[in-house]
Amino acid sequence: MMMPSVSCRFRLQGQPVSCEPCGEGHINQTYLLITDQGVWYILQKINRRVFRDVNALMENVAGVTRFLAGTEPDPRRVLTIVPTVSGQNYYQDEAGECFRVYVFVRDSLCLQRPEAPGDFGRSGQAFGCFQRMLSDYPAASLHETIPDFHNTPDRYRKMEEAIRADCHHRLKDVSAEVDFARARAQRAGTLQRMQAQGDLKTRVTHNDTKLNNVLMDSATREPLCVIDLDTVMPGLAVHDFGDSIRFGASTAAEDERDLERVRFSLPLYTEYARGFLAGCAGSLTDAEIHALPEGAWAMTLECGVRFLTDYLQGDVYFRTHRPGHNLDRCRTQFKLVADMEARWEQMHKLIRSLA
Repeated sequence: MMMPSVSCRFRLQGQPVSCEPCGEGHINQTYLLITDQGVWYILQKINRRVFRDVNALMENVAGVTRFLAGTEPDPRRVLTIVPTVSGQNYYQDEAGECFRVYVFVRDSLCLQRPEAPGDFGRSGQAFGCFQRMLSDYPAASLHETIPDFHNTPDRYRKMEEAIRADCHHRLKDVSAEVDFARARAQRAGTLQRMQAQGDLKTRVTHNDTKLNNVLMDSATREPLCVIDLDTVMPGLAVHDFGDSIRFGASTAAEDERDLERVRFSLPLYTEYARGFLAGCAGSLTDAEIHALPEGAWAMTLECGVRFLTDYLQGDVYFRTHRPGHNLDRCRTQFKLVADMEARWEQMHKLIRSLA
């Protein structure tokens, strides 16, 4: 059994009888903990290298989950934090390592990729419901645990710094990618300008809206709740929508080398948008709905810029498994951007028809 000394620091029902690794996450260490009373929990060791201010992070998570629990009577539809024996949201040991416990959502499944028709759309419904249920939450009260996370102009600034430094002499290999990014630099800040002007509302955003961050009922596949709330911060709803589209509406893997296989899928875009808008249930403004395609375009471009920057810096942020891995990722994102641009009117028409 793993970490018995840690588990005893929390108000569990019963005594732990097993604690084994579970899940496929790459940031935190996650364990399934089961007690002698048959109660299941998720125990996590929080990655302090990624999340340096754990107190701020857990204040965000606790505030949002308490708010959701106040509007949703079904406990399977909201993550529940288990307090420590002293009533805190997390436990910090003498070495400075931080741990937390959630109640495990029974009879649920977490998909790494769609397995049945409608899975992608159901994840859209879940993230739309997340937006609707938190539409009255004071977003300004949340801590910005990762500053400038989706500040696209700032991502461009960092890219230009990496270009000037060229510390690994890789610039000569990416002239086409640099030109592609620079040609879109002015438009890349559109959403930030709209937010500054008050056209787009600052909301509670998840900021990692992938399929595997939605729990579904294992029998019906109905979406239950959104998980992995570590990146919950003030942001734009269109960014959450766009990140899902960037990852889920591509016909190929994020690191596909054969760009002929990489296409932007309008059917998948439509499926997700339908679920997302249904989940939002009228909580978005007209300006936000109109900006949803721009969110998909901007998030895909931003991610490509981030991959390009990391490649130029020597692959220091994203984990790589082969030479040129980040460059391959950059190229798939830029291919999707170009594909979106070619289907721009269709993207807007579909949103109008669904809204």
